[in-house]
Amino acid sequence: MEQHGENPRKPVIAVIPARYGSTRLAGKMLLPIGGKPLVVCTAFRVAEASLIDSVIVATDDERIASVAESFGLSVALTSKNHRSGSDRVAEVARGLEAESVIVNVQGDEPLVDPEAIDYAISALLNDPAADMATIYERFYDADEILDPAAVKVVEADGYAIYFSRQPIPFPRDAAAESGNDLRLALRKYPRLMALYRKHVGVYVYRREYLLRFSELAPTVLETTEMLEQLRALEDGAKIRLIESKGRSIGIDTEEDLSRVINIYKTADIESGGF
Repeated sequence: MEQHGENPRKPVIAVIPARYGSTRLAGKMLLPIGGKPLVVCTAFRVAEASLIDSVIVATDDERIASVAESFGLSVALTSKNHRSGSDRVAEVARGLEAESVIVNVQGDEPLVDPEAIDYAISALLNDPAADMATIYERFYDADEILDPAAVKVVEADGYAIYFSRQPIPFPRDAAAESGNDLRLALRKYPRLMALYRKHVGVYVYRREYLLRFSELAPTVLETTEMLEQLRALEDGAKIRLIESKGRSIGIDTEEDLSRVINIYKTADIESGGF
């Protein structure tokens, strides 16, 4: 697969996919956080990344479009038929300059680390072998490692080799000593926590690979784990991994929302206080 290549300083465009429907938190993109709607908080946070030239909110909903525009954000109205956020981003990317770098940040990530976004962009630009780059964080809690909503990524030589909702890699011997109870093993041997990397919903693509990716049919691994990045790995894509020192919180539940609202109350998010 010849998707790699040099990428001189072409435009770097952040596209934030935002749909109104949400199975667990209805209308979450417009829920208020710190005086602004969630999707607006995310867009402003992403715009703090110094390598991003512009930010576009990609949505199929007039309500989201109207609110985003009222805050001065650029908006692209997209099809209602996309099966994933990446497909929505790809629709926007088709109208952007060839060889652009496209940054896909989910609209429910208002605490995403702008510095980590810059590192991921730089990693892609400086690595001709890479098709994509993405971000991970360290885990600090055993229960989160066991949570299927927290996606784990396994790394080798700076590239992703697998993503899963299950705790991987599995520490066989330590778990066996703990009656095959992984939670107990993690608490008994805290050093095991360093094995795990939490994937953050940020993707940096070469535009041409994103367009290729969007044309691929869903794969068995993708539909089994419900993780679209596995489609890219099955396609042979090389995905650079960059560590974020921050701790993002993707908002999927009322509990997530409450945690983020409290953080906004106690930290100066827009001045880099988190």
